[in-house]
Amino acid sequence: MNKVETGVRLYHIPTGIVIENTETRSQIMNKENALRILRSKLYQLEMEKRQALQAELEGQKKKIEWGSQIRSYVFDDRRVKDHRTNYQTSDVDGVMDGEIDDFIKAYLMEFGGRA
Repeated sequence: MNKVETGVRLYHIPTGIVIENTETRSQIMNKENALRILRSKLYQLEMEKRQALQAELEGQKKKIEWGSQIRSYVFDDRRVKDHRTNYQTSDVDGVMDGEIDDFIKAYLMEFGGRA
């Protein structure tokens, strides 16, 4: 049997990946092998994208050191300030009770697409 007739070539148009398989004499087996290889390459490509995105997000994080705080609570002046968004409120008691929705809204308005 001619391997050219049983060979399989798969094109994944969105990524441009081309897989050719002529390992066996069965076209069905070659197709299954080619699909398995394509799935593994697509998985690897997706993992690389996710790792790149994770590395980008990790690069945006601040180091934990003196002066890199996110929020200041000043009880004497009755003021709570978010240093990332410059949002501040005088409702210290509310913030201490967990009412931080305004801070979350300010953060999402500032960094919504990159959060």
